[in-house]
Amino acid sequence: MYGMVNKAIEDMITSQHGEELWERVRARAGVNVEVFISNESYPDEITYGLVVAASEILEQPAADILHAFGEWWVLKTANEGYGALMKAAGKTLPEFLINLPNFHTRVAMIFPRLHPPLFRCSDVTETSLHLHYLSHRQGLSPFVCGLLAGLGKMFETPVDIQHVMQKDQGDDHDVYLVSWPLAASCPPQEA
Repeated sequence: MYGMVNKAIEDMITSQHGEELWERVRARAGVNVEVFISNESYPDEITYGLVVAASEILEQPAADILHAFGEWWVLKTANEGYGALMKAAGKTLPEFLINLPNFHTRVAMIFPRLHPPLFRCSDVTETSLHLHYLSHRQGLSPFVCGLLAGLGKMFETPVDIQHVMQKDQGDDHDVYLVSWPLAASCPPQEA
């Protein structure tokens, strides 16, 4: 994964628990990188190791760490670092989700060695859709749930997320039923 992912984990842990705890996490994970370079690629094992170490030190399930990181990614990392790109992807939660495949195509132009997951939508209604998540990486479904929760907060839209198909339970990919109130389907009116 790119260094921006590991840097974002560091930022989340440092802002919520302090620099000393981050150093403990880094040491427990056996990571000797002191500064992650955002556009440099690092082995996925570093990222997974940081999550496991944070889980052990904070005594929280890794799924909870990943979910919190998904929200952090949307609300802090992506929004602050790529705000214009985020805004261009949609004015409402449903519009953003439908445009998610195009969003990753644009991000891949910035990071040419990026191997992003594939997203696609099906069964789109005025108040819900099925979001299909396909990735070669294992165990990141709680992160995707956190991303969706973060997007709900970003768009100030109550969102209900149900994980209806799970790759780690034998399905060929993950599918989330994402629901929102009818009013969220329409962009805010200009004054």
